[in-house]
Order: sequence, then structure tokens, then C-alpha cells
Amino acid sequence: MTQKSTWKIPLYKIYSDDEDISIVSNVIKRGSNWAIGPEIAEFENAIKDYVGVDYCLTLNSGTSALHALFLSYGIKKNDEIVVPSFSFISTANAVIFVDAKPIFAEIEDETYGLDPKDISNKITQSTKAIVPMDYGGMSCKIPDLKKICHEKNLLLIEDAAEGLGSSVNNQKTGSLSDSAIFSFCGNKVLTTGEGGAIVTNSKEIFEKVKLIRSHGRIDKKAYFENESSSTYQGIGYNWRMSSITAALGISQLQKLDKIIKMRRENANYITKRLEKHLEIRLPIPPDTFEHIYQFYTIRLKNSHVRNDLHNFLTKKQIFSKVYFDPIHLSAFYKTKFGFKEGDLPITETIASQVLTIPVYPNMTLEEKNYLINSISEFFETKL
Repeated sequence: MTQKSTWKIPLYKIYSDDEDISIVSNVIKRGSNWAIGPEIAEFENAIKDYVGVDYCLTLNSGTSALHALFLSYGIKKNDEIVVPSFSFISTANAVIFVDAKPIFAEIEDETYGLDPKDISNKITQSTKAIVPMDYGGMSCKIPDLKKICHEKNLLLIEDAAEGLGSSVNNQKTGSLSDSAIFSFCGNKVLTTGEGGAIVTNSKEIFEKVKLIRSHGRIDKKAYFENESSSTYQGIGYNWRMSSITAALGISQLQKLDKIIKMRRENANYITKRLEKHLEIRLPIPPDTFEHIYQFYTIRLKNSHVRNDLHNFLTKKQIFSKVYFDPIHLSAFYKTKFGFKEGDLPITETIASQVLTIPVYPNMTLEEKNYLINSISEFFETKL
């Protein structure tokens, strides 16, 4: 028996249709190649064409994708990688996976991405790469970061887990960096439940990731169609995406622009009706930035107001959540590296003010108005 949600408005709902069911059912019904079928390459080709790059490889998660890129670029012990603390924890964890050192830099106030002005203070002779994260469905200031990387001869590896479909200066997120990763986990605009991908214009990196994601194996044929012994060129992992997952990704990608359009329309509706509340900073993108609104994140005056609003919405059965608490203040990073409050004052301030509220493609007018009216009630009666 399916348990009914206690939320009148959840944080997100996945958009799906009969096409999703049909394409996955077809893979299941054929009775073979559930793991390494033709859907893998089809999904990869569709992604690279959509983003506008030469190569794409799918993996089982965005975290695996980032880890694989670090391995492919030869990031090693004692290398320093500049990352944001305002991100999902895997952005920094992947650095530790390869025994390198995460160097946290501040975020800027518009996109909540790495601040180009602060990065120069973090670069040393040990710095190998800058790894920005595109927050909530909007690109960070990637052109400025790319310029810094070019001047300093650093890699630009983009954590675009939340950004597929967004753009800056009419260029798709993921197309401007040396390599980028996407995530397709449950709450993403394009979701396959779990999954990830790398995109790049480097054939060398493409070939290396291909080995790393599949035990270091070289096969002329798919593994389960190869009657001969396999050749293993190096150490790799079992990080492949399944055919069933890729099939769902193909179907989702075919309607991605439609999904984004629906999200933007709902986000714009909410924005226009919350503009009267001067206490709220709304997620309005800078000029030339296209937001896909994976998150609809607002900012409040301080943590006290933010927390009170969060609790108020919870009582109204509206799901809201803080994305993100600073990574450098999590227990592991404080213990291992000695980070403390005050190390990144701008990041810490922004993180104490943000609150992500619901937005999703098929959000009803009733749901949007209930959300808006509840927030208005808070500001009109609780402050």
C-alpha cells in the first residue's frame, strides 16, 4: 500500500508521462541488455548534442562522474582543488577521494557560485583545478572563472549537477569548461532516479573515463555479447549506467525544454506575487543567465527569520529545506581540517539566510496560491 504524503505541497514532484513508461517497458520486455544496451550510447549522444560538446559518458551518479574526472585528469595527493563550501557535500568529498586537498573559496552574491574575486587569494603552486558548482539550476560566473583558469594554467572542472538546460551568454551550461558533470538523481530537472554524466571536448579524458567507469576494461563488443575474454588495461570501478536508466533519460531529455518552460512559468508566477514582500530576496537571474529553477531559493534577512518561516511553512504542510549548509562547518571537515565558523563569512551568511521552497513543472494553481498566501500570512501576521 502506498503511503500518502503528509505534505500539502512537497518540495518537488517528478514530471513523467506515458513515453517514460513505454520506453522503459520496451527495454524490460526484450529480455536482454538491461545493463549494457544500445540506449547508453543513444542517451550519451543526445546529451552531447544538447549541450554542444564532442563527448559524453553516462555513469551511475554525479558523484562517480566527478570522481572519475579527477582520476582521469591525474589529480593526486597534495594537489589543491578550489571548491565552494556552499554546495552538496560530494563536490568536496570527490577531492578527498583522490587524496587531494579541498580549498574552499567564497561565493558571490548573485548566482551563489564561486566568487572570481576571491579565487586569486586561494591559488598556490599546488593548485591544479577550480571546481565551481552551478547552484539550483543557474550557471555560476563561468566565463570569469574560465579566464582565471586560462591565465593561471588551471583546469576548470564544472560541477553542473543541478544545471543541465541552463545557459549563460546563450551557451549551455557544461560547454565552457574543460569538463563538466551532470546529475540525474531524484530531484533534478531531468531525472532518472539516480545517474550522472560527464561532458567534455577532450577525447583523451573521454577515453580515460570510459575505462574508469567499467573496471578498466577494453572490449570491442559489449561485455555480455563478447564471446572472447576481456582485456583489462587498468584499475576501474563499476560506475556504469544501466540501459533501463538510460532509456528513461532519453525520454526525459526529449521533453526537457518543455519541463524547463513549465518550471519557469511557475517560478515567474511565484516571483510576481512575492515581489511585494521587500523582506524576501527572490531568485532573479542576472542578464544573459537562463535559470531552469531546479531550486526556487529565497533569502531572508537573517537566520532567525529564515528558521521561523521554515517552521511556519512546515506547520502549513509545505515542504521547505535549507540548500545548503556550509561543507566546511560539517563535522567531518571541522575535525579533519580544523575549519571553524568565520573562515568563510560571506558563505556562512548566505547559507544562514537561504530557504528553498517548492516549485515543479505540474504545480497546480491551487498549490502555487496556497504557497504564496502562506508566505504572505507569515510576513503579515508573524513579524
